[in-house]
Amino acid sequence: MGKRLTQIATRTGDDGTTGLGDNTRVPKHHLRVQAMGDVDELNSHIGLLLCEPLPKAVRELLVEIQHQLFNLGGELSIPGFELLGADAILTLDQALESHNAALPKLEEFILPAGTRPAAQAHVCRTVARRAERAVTALGAQETLRDMPRQYLNRLSDLMFVLARVLNRMNGGDDVYWKSRRMTGADGTELG
Repeated sequence: MGKRLTQIATRTGDDGTTGLGDNTRVPKHHLRVQAMGDVDELNSHIGLLLCEPLPKAVRELLVEIQHQLFNLGGELSIPGFELLGADAILTLDQALESHNAALPKLEEFILPAGTRPAAQAHVCRTVARRAERAVTALGAQETLRDMPRQYLNRLSDLMFVLARVLNRMNGGDDVYWKSRRMTGADGTELG
C-alpha cells in the first residue's frame, strides 16, 4: 500500500494531475480517478446514512461495508493490487438473502422515497450504480479483477433491499409508483 497521508495540502494536484498509490501521476479526469471518486462518494453517503437511527444489525453491516469500500478504493488506486476479498461479496450475499427474506414480494415499482434513512439508502444505491459504471468503464480500458465490479453490483442491490427494510422500521411501507398503464397500438394494456 502507498504512503499514508501526513500532509493534505500538497499542491501537487494544481497541475490537474493526481498521484496513485503506486506513485504514478495521472490526469484527474482519468477513468481510474473517476472510479475512485465514485467509490469515495458512495462511502461518504453511507457515512451520512449512519447518522440516522438504524437497527443494530444494519448499522454493523454498513460499518463493515465502509471498510470494504476503503479496500476497494485502495485496490483501484494501485493498478494490479488486490485488496478486496471474496469474503466481502459473501457478506453482501448473506445480508441480501437475510434481509430480502423478511420483505414482502414486490408487485409494483417503488419510488426512492419514504423515511429519511430509506431515502438515503436509495441515494447510496444510485451512487453505487454510478461507481459500478465507472469501474466497468475502467475495466474496458485496463485490466481489472471482476471483484470490484461484482462488489458494487451486489452492494447496489443490497442498498435497495435495505431501503425497503428501513421504510418498514417503524411500521411504514414502500412508496409505490402510481403509473399510467401503457397501452399498445391496438389499445391493449402492456405489462
